[in-house]
Amino acid sequence: MIEEPPRLSVARNLRRPTAAQIAAFQDVQSSFVADAMDGTGALDTNIGPIGEGRDIRCVAAGPALTADCGPGDVLAIFAALHVIEPGDILIAACAGHRGCATAGDRVMGMLRNNGAAGYVTDGPVRDYDGIVAAGLPVWCNGLTPASPVSTGPGTVGLPVAIGGRTVATGDMIVADRDGVVVVPFEKIDAVIERLAEIKVLEARLDAEVVAGRKHFDPVAAMFAAGAVRYID
Repeated sequence: MIEEPPRLSVARNLRRPTAAQIAAFQDVQSSFVADAMDGTGALDTNIGPIGEGRDIRCVAAGPALTADCGPGDVLAIFAALHVIEPGDILIAACAGHRGCATAGDRVMGMLRNNGAAGYVTDGPVRDYDGIVAAGLPVWCNGLTPASPVSTGPGTVGLPVAIGGRTVATGDMIVADRDGVVVVPFEKIDAVIERLAEIKVLEARLDAEVVAGRKHFDPVAAMFAAGAVRYID
């Protein structure tokens, strides 16, 4: 006979980026971070800012705290309220289940009271007006009034599968109206170093477009070199 799993499992000694590493990602566009990882790291586009960011300024950057709930359950999210640290972003995985909400306005208010920087889930949320009033940035896959259960099993602090990626506690999350990007813990310093180059390049290109630039040089060179085949 297979043993019934424990209702709740919580990882000990959760890793966390340094204050300097966290600071390096503040006020950085998610697209810059994706560019710094060669176009990777973004969660599936089904996960987006609540209300498309119309009523809440959905911008956040902070360490991930993971909660694996399973479909229709929120025990792990409730448990994460006992573990989360100021500045963390709660990553609540529910296997993409859309049959009920993963959280509502009270959970968002308690996350805010704990100093959380944001909430990301691959399921829906509910109580839109209350979430707006709470003011916590939220990324989800929609809205529903349906309620979940809190019977478990669930885990807090262990790796989760969400949005086509594996996210571990301590990974850096950078999210805005474009979406959510995950920087693996082991790559944080390398991405910070690359971000410095990306920012310079983006600023230069922005200035050139304002000044009238019309084309990308590599493609212009293809036309100039006759490397384009024309079809009548």
